[in-house]
Amino acid sequence: MQNPRDLPTFDLTLQDAIRLALESSDVLRNLGGTVVPAPQGRPTEYDPALTELNPLGGTQAALAAFDATVSSQLFWQKTDPPFIPGPPGTGGNFLQFANIGLGQTQGNYFYQIQKRTATGAVFAMRPSMLYFRSDTLADNDNDPNTPPVPATVSNFVGGVEAEWRQPMMQGAGTTFNLIAGPNAGVGQYNGVFIARINTDISLTDFESGVIQLINDVETAYWELYFAYRNLEAQLEGRESALKSWQQASERLRVGLDNQGSEAQARAFFYQFDAQVNDSLAGNQGIFASEQRLRYMIGFTATDGRLIRPSTTPLQAMVMFDWQAALSDAINNRVEVRRQQWTIKRRELELIAARLNRRARLDALSQYRIRGGGDHLTGNNGAFESFGTLDFQEWRSGLEWSFPVGLRQASTAVRSAQLGLARDMALLEEQQLRISHDLSFSARQIARSYEQLQINYNRVQADLDQIEVLQNRYDRGLDNIRFLLQAQQQLAQSRSALFRALVDYNLSVRDFHREKGSLLTYNQVGLTEDALNGSMLSDAYQRGRFLTPRDAEEIMAMPPVSGGPFDPSTIGVPSMNQPLEFVQPAPMVEPQPAPAPVPAPPAIPDPPA
Repeated sequence: MQNPRDLPTFDLTLQDAIRLALESSDVLRNLGGTVVPAPQGRPTEYDPALTELNPLGGTQAALAAFDATVSSQLFWQKTDPPFIPGPPGTGGNFLQFANIGLGQTQGNYFYQIQKRTATGAVFAMRPSMLYFRSDTLADNDNDPNTPPVPATVSNFVGGVEAEWRQPMMQGAGTTFNLIAGPNAGVGQYNGVFIARINTDISLTDFESGVIQLINDVETAYWELYFAYRNLEAQLEGRESALKSWQQASERLRVGLDNQGSEAQARAFFYQFDAQVNDSLAGNQGIFASEQRLRYMIGFTATDGRLIRPSTTPLQAMVMFDWQAALSDAINNRVEVRRQQWTIKRRELELIAARLNRRARLDALSQYRIRGGGDHLTGNNGAFESFGTLDFQEWRSGLEWSFPVGLRQASTAVRSAQLGLARDMALLEEQQLRISHDLSFSARQIARSYEQLQINYNRVQADLDQIEVLQNRYDRGLDNIRFLLQAQQQLAQSRSALFRALVDYNLSVRDFHREKGSLLTYNQVGLTEDALNGSMLSDAYQRGRFLTPRDAEEIMAMPPVSGGPFDPSTIGVPSMNQPLEFVQPAPMVEPQPAPAPVPAPPAIPDPPA
């Protein structure tokens, strides 16, 4: 409730307010304050990166399916089963040999490196080595009554195997593998292209959050401007009521007026005083509006200073080229671009679904070199045996599987077709709605500017009325009530004038938001971090698979991406440059021009 005149002020332009909001908004704020009850639903600057780096569905995760993988095993084991003699009746006392063991020691080493290509082929190399040591029982002179003689046998057996497996039908080709991913099941699409489109959709969601942030910052800024002007109007009304009360009291004292006039003047003064109090600390007062702006730009709730808007509101008449604005709206709105990316994803899913409606036929080739010996190295060793290439093996053939009827794959194709049709219908509905919203915004610009002129003339009329009524009251020709009502009406007219001025500036902002140029209007640009050379080369190689197709059965519509999109490239003049407006062609027969209305004068700065 402190008098704002006693507080130091901090002049803030609209551009600085937007800059401060963007610099401090790791979490994209809004005036609703929904981050407290629902923090997980608020957009942040980290969301696009989190989508890109999702370990399950991100672009890097999709690329990881084509990375080479290495696996290795090294095991040792020992077995020692008891020796079981032959059945009775074969001769000899077999029970005396029951405690003889057959011990075996094994070592197994396995190593594999495997690489999957974009065509679906899998290359693998598998070196392996098996060590075997066995304690056996050797026959002793074929004497059944004499126990066998224990003997030890050890050797190394190993080989190197190369394998190539290439899908020939289902799962084959770079198109399918980059859209659906290798070994993707029916209806499962998480390839590189799909993952990148998901990132692009996340970027549009982030851009939408930035647009909403700037929209709310500008709303808070101009509402604070109006709070200052509204307080100024109420203060002037209270001063006029105070003077009328003092005049009525003096006239009552000298017997020129009655007590009723003094009471009326006193009541109107306190009514203005209550309005001043509400304009200062009410829900829409200076302190509340200033705190909302503080929150949007990331300032503390209070720091002993009072923010004061210093940007002069737009007062000139603004005209837009309707056809150009409509074209920008239905092509460049962030919601439209998001839906176009969704359609692109549906198109790719339909391509993958059609490619997946085939039998599984894989070509398989294996080549193996074996070797073995009593020792790993040296004479008669396993490595020496490998070098002789005496033991070579190979295998080549086809593997085929076919679900009769392809019911699930055909269902996936039909589902992808319906999903694409649904999203295209939604895009058309979006564009229709955007055209209506843009028309409404254009009408609001004209309405608010007309209101600005009307309220300016209204203020001038109220000033003239007060001057006349003040002279009549001074001469005792009229009751003071007429003068007090005129003073109250003047305060309301001044408040309505500044309300219309703020609405006019907000309506221009709304028009830019509806046609997708709000970021440019506020000189804000969005860019992704630059890619290094190898990533740019990879992106070029992958991008060639997004070449537009002419066959309608393959592509339902041309690709939506024409390259990187920069919102700051839309042709909207800078706020620091003179505006050039284009008068649209009249749609109906022009009417006679109305009588000229005086233009509103320049509005002074808010009070300190």
